[in-house]
Amino acid sequence: MSWLFGIKGPKGEGAGPPPPLPPAQPGAEGGGDRGLGDRPAPKDKWSNFDPTGLERAAKAARELEHSRYAKDALNLAQMQEQTLQLEQQSKLKEYEAAVEQLKSEQIRAQAEERRKTLSEETRQHQARAQYQDKLARQRYEDQLKQQQLLNEENLRKQEESVQKQEAMRRATVERRMELRHKNEMLRVEAEARARAKAERENADIIREQIRLKASEHRQTVLESIRTAGTLFGEGFRAFVTDWDKVTATVAGLTLLAVGVYSAKNATLVAGRFIEARLGKPSLVRETSRITVLEALRHPIQVSRSRLSRPQDALEGVVLSPSLEARVRDIAIATLNTKKNRSLFRNILMYGPPGPGKTLFAKKLPLHSGMDYAIMTGGDVAPMGGKGVTAMHKLFDWANTSRRGLLLFMDEADAFLRKRATEEISKDLRATLNAFLYHMGQHSNKFMLVLASNLPEQFDCAINSRIDVMVHFDLPQQKEREPWVRLHFDNCVLKPATEGKQRLKLAQFDYGRKCSEVARLTEGMSGREIAQLAVSWQATAYASEDGVLTEAMMDTRVQDAVQQHQQKMCWLKAEGSLG
Repeated sequence: MSWLFGIKGPKGEGAGPPPPLPPAQPGAEGGGDRGLGDRPAPKDKWSNFDPTGLERAAKAARELEHSRYAKDALNLAQMQEQTLQLEQQSKLKEYEAAVEQLKSEQIRAQAEERRKTLSEETRQHQARAQYQDKLARQRYEDQLKQQQLLNEENLRKQEESVQKQEAMRRATVERRMELRHKNEMLRVEAEARARAKAERENADIIREQIRLKASEHRQTVLESIRTAGTLFGEGFRAFVTDWDKVTATVAGLTLLAVGVYSAKNATLVAGRFIEARLGKPSLVRETSRITVLEALRHPIQVSRSRLSRPQDALEGVVLSPSLEARVRDIAIATLNTKKNRSLFRNILMYGPPGPGKTLFAKKLPLHSGMDYAIMTGGDVAPMGGKGVTAMHKLFDWANTSRRGLLLFMDEADAFLRKRATEEISKDLRATLNAFLYHMGQHSNKFMLVLASNLPEQFDCAINSRIDVMVHFDLPQQKEREPWVRLHFDNCVLKPATEGKQRLKLAQFDYGRKCSEVARLTEGMSGREIAQLAVSWQATAYASEDGVLTEAMMDTRVQDAVQQHQQKMCWLKAEGSLG
């Protein structure tokens, strides 16, 4: 309440420092006399105090006390005091909240440190487990290597033992045969000497016996001739004089001739019927269709093949994703067409040689539960005038299939050439016309699949009869790597691990080597990669110990790449000459 007394305090709370006192005036309090000497007289602390301020304050207090606003002023002062207390309490609460927040931050920091500690412990535990697993695998690999070396050593000792036993047995047999031969020669020589001595001693007796036997044989032959002549003459005379016997004989011979002729013609007709229904046509090189004779010879194998489950149409075939999706749709459509007994479509597969056209054509009927028959276009031209008959027999045989037949013609451009060219002969043109006649309509008995490297040479009538055209391109690196792994497993890895053949593999990273080979064989087809795998196998067989090393594989890969480049040069030269 300092304002009641006319004293202005600082902003906020409490009174400030008192105002500065006015400076003392010279000569005050008795003039300029300083007393004892010239020293100043001591000043009283209340000498400069102005009591008017207190008087005014007291007066204001009395006025305020008797004023009607005294109670309001007191309430106002109390409210200000309560406000100050509330501000102090809010500051205290803010401080406590800050303390609590600091505690929570400390707890959060401790939790974060604990989490980091647990994460580090987990990482160290995983690293320790991985290291222990690595050590265990290393120990297992070392055990396998030691076991393999031990097995190889035992196998080598067994081979040496077997070779020694075989050499001893061969020497024993040779010695025994030599002794037997000597004994046989001595026996034969002794028998020959004894026989010669007996013949010399009994030469006269033997000569006389031969003479007597010859005389008796001559007499017997002469008497037999006389007796046969007499009997034949009397029988012929009796047959000629009896007309009933002559008539019966002539009728019997006539009936016999008619029976022989009828049986011959009936046999030919039956043979043609059986050949058309059951026999394999001459144009078919390979077929899965079972004949009656094969069913009688191998009933168990035939029943297994009939009861076998359908195979995947792309098993063992590596294609690009887009081409794989398309041929899989063709396989599914063929399977459903066969189940519903609908009309089959004619398919053309074209592209460079070796990407898997023939392999897919063989897998498709196995997936669809159909029979297949394989022929080549080059077999038609050499038949000449018999080609038309052979073509009719082929399609008649195909129409008798109960399971459905996939007729696959490989190298079709050798037969289905343009008829307008002068290179094609009359017989081949007539055979092509017969083929077009049978392809004129779709069938639910058979489907035709053509494979060609040069489809642009086809006759226009062939192109109009094709329903689906599929282009097989050379595999890229991501398709070549599965090809390399597949043929490496079939030709090298499986024979080496089974131990049934004289083939072993050196220790190197097989997966990395297959990836490297796939990268180096740019532009090569699946057939060329299969030939490369066969060359690896042959190289191992040609080595002294039968072990295929990484260096051997690299050498064969280089040879295959050079051969492929040479083939490409020949094709370019042929194209430039054409």
